[in-house]
Parts: sequence; structure tokens; C-alpha cells
Amino acid sequence: MSGGSQAIFGRWGPRRPRLADWGGRVVRPALERLFSRSGLHSFESRPARSQLATLESAVRSGRESYVLGISTGTHNSGAALVRICASGAVELVCNEEEERYTAVKHCMDYPSHSIEAIRRRLAELGVEPGELAACVSSWDYAPAFVTFFVRPLLEEAPASLAIARHELQSDVVSQDIAALRNAPRRLAEQLGLNGRMPTIGMRHHDCHAYFSYAVSPFAREREPTMALVADGTGDDASTSLYACQPDRLTLLSAQGTSILDSLGAMYGYLSSTQGGWPLLSSEGRYMGAAAWGNGDRLTNRYYRRLKHLLHFGAGGEVHLNRALVNWTRASWVEPYSEELLDILGEPIPLAEMWHPDAVLNVEDVRHPEITQARVDKAAAVQMVFEDALVHIVEHLIRTTGSHRLVLSGGTALNCVANMRLLESFDEHWYAREMGRPNTRLHLWVPPTPGDAGAPLGAAYAFAMRAGAMPGAPLRHAFHCGHSPTVGEIRAAIRAAPAARALALGDCSDPQTLARVADLLAYAVAGGRVVGLYQGPSETGPRALGHRSILANPCDPAIRRVLNERVKHRELIRPLAPMLTRAAAERFFHLHAGASDDDYNAYNYMVLTARARPGTREAIPAVIHRDGTGRLQIVRPDVDPLCHAFLLAMGRRVGVEASVNTSLNVGAPIAHTPTQALATLERARGMDGLLMIGAEGEAMLVWLDDRAAARERLLESVREWARESGEAPPTLLDSLPRPVPASAG
Repeated sequence: MSGGSQAIFGRWGPRRPRLADWGGRVVRPALERLFSRSGLHSFESRPARSQLATLESAVRSGRESYVLGISTGTHNSGAALVRICASGAVELVCNEEEERYTAVKHCMDYPSHSIEAIRRRLAELGVEPGELAACVSSWDYAPAFVTFFVRPLLEEAPASLAIARHELQSDVVSQDIAALRNAPRRLAEQLGLNGRMPTIGMRHHDCHAYFSYAVSPFAREREPTMALVADGTGDDASTSLYACQPDRLTLLSAQGTSILDSLGAMYGYLSSTQGGWPLLSSEGRYMGAAAWGNGDRLTNRYYRRLKHLLHFGAGGEVHLNRALVNWTRASWVEPYSEELLDILGEPIPLAEMWHPDAVLNVEDVRHPEITQARVDKAAAVQMVFEDALVHIVEHLIRTTGSHRLVLSGGTALNCVANMRLLESFDEHWYAREMGRPNTRLHLWVPPTPGDAGAPLGAAYAFAMRAGAMPGAPLRHAFHCGHSPTVGEIRAAIRAAPAARALALGDCSDPQTLARVADLLAYAVAGGRVVGLYQGPSETGPRALGHRSILANPCDPAIRRVLNERVKHRELIRPLAPMLTRAAAERFFHLHAGASDDDYNAYNYMVLTARARPGTREAIPAVIHRDGTGRLQIVRPDVDPLCHAFLLAMGRRVGVEASVNTSLNVGAPIAHTPTQALATLERARGMDGLLMIGAEGEAMLVWLDDRAAARERLLESVREWARESGEAPPTLLDSLPRPVPASAG
């Protein structure tokens, strides 16, 4: 790398901001009229005000009401349902992610499967679709189109017109608009209503902020709480700052009206072009790679120049240095300036990227070479991101004087940066900078900070604007879909010719549940890799025990087994631990700033913690290169089976902990029984799958054509039965097998 000490020229903000503003003002009214005629209304419109007034009246009179939230036309489409109770408290009913049904990661289609799931849930509740108080969208589509399409074309004109030639073709824009305009009609048809379902567009960042605050441990406090939403972009900003109280959220500032002038976009472009994965698949993987690099700001040679990528404003703003990047003008075609090429080298082009969410042939996965230079660059990008986040949060603290922070938006999934916020704003900082001794930052991040939680947030935002108040704090994330029945699981097993299963008994009986948990622990302690499928799916990107793959955290070789033979991914990828509360305290420094509601912040794998001395030796599989773990604390009242399994692991291997990685391979987290069995088929290093139906019946499933895995699993079952004095489980041989098409 040459020229390491040379000065870097800076240009902050768009070249043509007035032209971009003018274009937005011209186009937006026309878009609002176009969408309104189709049934898509802005929050300030007359139809929206009318529905809001009706809901306000229902809340005041104590009438139970329901609000439907949807997201379509953008990544992570889906639908959600919230209930406003007679007490006026709003609570989550379900959050359906379309990708779980279609098995297409970041699905952008109209969420037909999710709406069907909502329709069934309404029927179970005895609520007619016509009785819904409102249908709200997680985007205000008119300003969103300005932000996504109009501004990028004009703000760097004429150079940025190259974006139109390569990505923003008129047919793409017109197709997107047509699909959105058709959504209210399709929604009405699916719910059995006439005409179009009026849909109210909510400000995107408000969706993130309202839900994340309302279900946080802070929402019942009168003292203001801060909320920070930062992502690729919202419909009018890329960063939004709030002051929150139970009866209102106040938007303090909205920053970064350009889709490209954002922390999320910066991290996305660099993680993709340097990591070699497409956008939305790259960010989390690059964060994991950063732990292998040089994390010292004084000695990382890339950081010294890359830090000039951002400029920090006095009002907490973060501006992209547009003299250093070229993606603002040429997007993916030529994303780097000459200066950035000198710092980072050539970007990986889209055509050469590996798509980890579309692994079509798990026997032929090709990963880019991992070198020290590449992970040092990842560490530099991570540090630049953390610098910016600290800058914004410091401004927010000084503005509000608060010490409670709710973090949301897609960037809140950067669990390492979240931990470093807690470390930056400790008692010493508050005493020195704010004159407040014995005070530190307290942080909470929801399990769905990204757009998978946006439909849910839209419903919360509308309900709270109508006077509803926050309900109980969130304690788990099992809100996607229904708990599959025994019949549905058995039907999936029958349809998979190689699948066989043992009947383990009814886990609704506490003694049977304890036996099944002990058998699971015996197998995992013996080196078996077993999937767990129970209850509704987790909502959000983390598997938390309902759709998980479990393994022995004490085995230092298990990381290679899981990454190479189960998940088919890079060996530098970390594995996460699930632990009991006692084990979490034993092995990790649980941060005092995450202690609210019995360390609720550690329930969802959105926050890392530093390992205590000796932890790497005890549970090496789940301690990352930088000495941290993205842990999940399991509670006995939230997940009795997983908690009993962890207690059994304590008896078997001496640690109440397990590896927990998501039940998926080259697809979203498995949702249906069929998808779970398909994951077992693709995960070559997985021995079996424990499936539990809604009625409680547990089945241990394996593939009969995988002889070695079958024998390993059945040997564990036989040994466990002999040791425990239990009768061996019976084979589900009464299940009729499908007749091959060639037979008869």
C-alpha cells in the first residue's frame, strides 16, 4: 500500500443537493396521488386521520382492537398483527416473515403466505378481517421512491446518471410501482373484502423506533429513553434520533436523506466488495471476519486512511466522503475512487461473489481465500463504523441527558459495536463528561432490529399514535407462524423417503420432557450434531432454540465440523453459545449496562460479551477469535426444553451450555417440517433432528441412506437407554411410506 501518509481530500455530501431536493419536490406529489388512488395513503392523509381518530376512540373506550402491519416491495416482506387490549396496552400477536414460507432469503414479493397466516390467526381469535382497526405499511412509499430512485440519479449528476443505465432502468421502477399499487387490491381479495384494503404508510424509522422502545425494559419508565435508528436508509433518512416516553416518541433529528450517505450503505458496500458476498449477505459475515484482523487503531495500516471515509458533524451527523468513494456515481459498476483503490485494492465484482443464501450444490462450495490483509481490512471497516456509532450516541446523550438507549435498524445487528457502546459510555465517562457519578449507559436491542421487524413496528407505531401504551417487555422471539402439529410433522416424514424416526414420548409431561432433554444432551455430549425443531419459529435473523442446530461447545473441533460439513461456510465464522443464566455469569462478563430485566439484552444474540479467563479452554467452540461470544441466555419459563437440555449438558460435560447455530443451509431459517427435513438432507455433517409437535409428541429423525450418521445417532440412543434404565424408544414404523413412481 503506497502513500499511507498523504492527505486525503474530502467532500461531504452530494455534489448537487439542490437539484436532488428539487427533483424530490417535483416527483413526490405525483407519486402520492398515484399511490393514493390505489389505496396507499400517507400518514398525514385524510383517510389516515380518519382511521386514527376511530382507533383513538376505541382505545379511550377500552375496546379491544387489532392493527395489521405489512411490508412489500422491499427486502424482508411480511405481515404482523398486534392487539390493543381493553387496558390500552399494545401487545404482539405474530410477526410473519415471507422468506420463511418461500425459502427465498430477503424475499421482496407481495407477502401472500404471511397474509394467509394472519387470516388464519384472525379466525382463531374470532376476529373478522373487516373488523381490523387499520392496515399500515412499514414504508411511506412516495418519499421512499424519491430516496431510492430520484435522489441517487440527481445528487451527483451528470456522473450519477450511470446508475440509471445499469440499475435503475425505467421498467424496473415501473414494475415496482405497479406491484405496490396492486397490493391493496390483492390484500382485500385475500382477506375476503371488497375493493381495496386502505393501507397507511408509516415513516420507516418510526416503525423501528416505536416497536423497539415499546417492548424494551425501559418503556415503563417516566425518565426519557433515547432511541437510535440507523440502517441503509429509511424513506426520508438513514439515521433518526428520538427521545422516548411511554406516551410519546419525539423525533429529535433525521439525518442522511441520501440512500448512499449512510452508515448502513457504507458498511454494506465495503463488506460486499471486500468480503465477496452480495449486499444483505455480507454485513454479518464481514463483522465476524473483522475479529481475525488487527483491531488496534494505532497499528492497523488500513484504518489510518480509511477513517477519512466519514466526517462527523457537530450535530451528531455522519457524512460520507464522496471524494474517496465512487459508488455514489457508478454504484457497483465502479465503486472505488483511485484513492480508495490505493487503500483497499480492487473490489470484488458482483459476478465473482459467492451467494451464501443460494447454495445450490453443497458439495461444490468455493470460498474466496482468507488472508491476513483481508481480515485487517475488515477490522478497519469495523472500527470506522464503531467510531461513527459512538459519535452519534455521544451527541444523543449530550442532547437528552439520558442513560438508556434503544438501538434499532439493520446496523443494530452489529453485536460487536453494540458491546463497544456499553464499554465506551461507562461510569467514568458519565462522571467526567456529564457530571453524573454512578451512571452508565444501559442498552437494549430487539431480536428484530432490521426490516424483518418493520411490519410489526408499523402496527405498533400506529397503535401508539392512537393512544395505546407499551405492554409487557419482550422476553422471547417465538412469534413467526404456528407450532406445527404432530400430523404435519408425520406427513413431512412420510413424504421424505429416506427419513425414519423414533417416538420419544409426550413432552407436555414434565418427566418425559426431562428424559427427552437428557437424551438430547447425551447425544450432543457424545459428539453428535442434532437439529431442534419445536413450536413457532423465531422472528428475526437468529435461531434461539426453536429452529436450531446443537453441538458440544467443549469440542474444539466442532467449529470446523459445523462450518465445513453442516453450514458449508468459511472457517472463520463464529459459533454462538446458548447458556443458562448461571452459566452465562460463569463464563462471560455480563455488562452492567445490559442488566435490565434480568439481563434481558442477552436473550436474543444481538450483543456480544467478553469471555472470562478460562472460558476458551472450557467451551472453545463458542469463543470467537477476539475473545467474545454472541450469547443467548435461556430461561426455564420461556423455553423449558432447551433449559432442561442445558441443565443436562451441565451433568454430562460440566457446562450448562451448547453451540446454537440456525437450522438452515443456503436458505432462510427452516420454518415448516418439510424445510427442516430438507436442511437435514443438505447438512451433511448433521446426525439427526429432534422434532416436537404442538401436542407435545417428540420424534428423533434421521436419514436412513446416511449409514454412518444413522449408526452414530442410534448408538447414542441405545447407550442412553442402557445407562438410564429406560426402555429403548420405538420406531415409528407405522408411518406408511410413499410408493415410488416406478413401482407397480
